[in-house]
Amino acid sequence: MARPSPWLSGNNGNETMSAKISAFVLAYNSESQIGTALESLQWVDEIVVIDSHSTDRTVAIAAEYGAKVVQEDFRGFGRLRNAGIEHTRYDWVFSLDTDERCTPEARDEILRIVDSPDAADAYHTPRRNFFMGRFIRHGGWYPNYRQPQLFRRGRLTFPEDDLVHEGFCLDGRLGQMQCAIEQEPFETLSDVLHKANRYSSLSAEKLARDGRCTGLLGAMTHGLGMFFKMYLLRLGFLDGWPGFVIAWSNLEGTFYKYAKLAELNRKGRKRGE
Repeated sequence: MARPSPWLSGNNGNETMSAKISAFVLAYNSESQIGTALESLQWVDEIVVIDSHSTDRTVAIAAEYGAKVVQEDFRGFGRLRNAGIEHTRYDWVFSLDTDERCTPEARDEILRIVDSPDAADAYHTPRRNFFMGRFIRHGGWYPNYRQPQLFRRGRLTFPEDDLVHEGFCLDGRLGQMQCAIEQEPFETLSDVLHKANRYSSLSAEKLARDGRCTGLLGAMTHGLGMFFKMYLLRLGFLDGWPGFVIAWSNLEGTFYKYAKLAELNRKGRKRGE
């Protein structure tokens, strides 16, 4: 599968690597980003793309990079990530999203980890985020983490009912990588609005399932609190205009998450639930 990559320079270490690594990537209509993500993974032993029936060139691009493509209906990100684990085969698994890029430094650290006798069972991976033409260093965006992205097979799973911002269940020891991967979460400001709308709907549904309730005041309080935390407490203002946009978009996303929860609460009361 592996082929020379202009994105990852230097010795890829495969000649001496004993442990094999699978990587999986979640995708949906990601033709503008998936190629670069897969290019940064050409050093692993297997790539699996979990696609939710893309209608653009995502699947064709994945095939060009030698990835195995598996189609899965979207029923939440937790289920998709478990499908990624299920359809890979090697002892170590690395999870990468289409808007993320594995850096040469992170690659080299991963290769050292999987061959270390003292390796933990799962690792958080720091991310450097690129937005509006610059790397963001404040506002909680650097370093930031999602679920452990490198882990041993059989030691990490994801709750099946988690629609978004999924948690994880780890059987073993958790470590933390030192070298960061890179992420470009939004290509345009339209992407910011689209993602905020989608994720606020999924998050509101998740909160409603958990029995949470709120109203307009709660939505406003949560939104303003998020802006204050990101822009002031976490020094987002030091990132200039991009820092303000990030804080403001999180205010909006948080407000609509709880406003949509209030909407679901009202509909539930009308149905007598």
